[in-house]
Amino acid sequence: MLECIGRFCHYNHDYDYRYYYKFFINGTTTVSSDERTAVVLNTTERAYVLKEMRGLLEAIEAVTLGISQDDMKVVSLASWEVGIGATRSGNEPMALIAKLPLEFKSLRMSVHRNFDELALEAETMGDGGIILGKLGAILNTCTTCHANYKFTD
Repeated sequence: MLECIGRFCHYNHDYDYRYYYKFFINGTTTVSSDERTAVVLNTTERAYVLKEMRGLLEAIEAVTLGISQDDMKVVSLASWEVGIGATRSGNEPMALIAKLPLEFKSLRMSVHRNFDELALEAETMGDGGIILGKLGAILNTCTTCHANYKFTD
């Protein structure tokens, strides 16, 4: 069973591992009327995820403007800001992360990794066409996630 004190969570290993599997792999989900997977979050958790998504959109805006102005420094800085390092701040609520289904977590992490790749491209080659292609791949992941998941109370 998951036991949390503040943002620190651990599993009581005396508990049935079938619960752990369901909890970690499936997260806290239900099927919604529009056939997407509804991830059940409280108001605070939902606000946290939506804030992260807004940050990704702000980075996409900055990258797009940076490409249009051929300013690879802007592209790089915006991309690093939401790269994999953004997920390692230590401020992520572990109870929230545990509620997210594994596929959602995988999509989330791939977006952050892809922003790191985008930043490296901007710093090394600086090819706007390649960067735009990488940005398109990131947006495809966003679209896939939004097509498959939604948040509910």
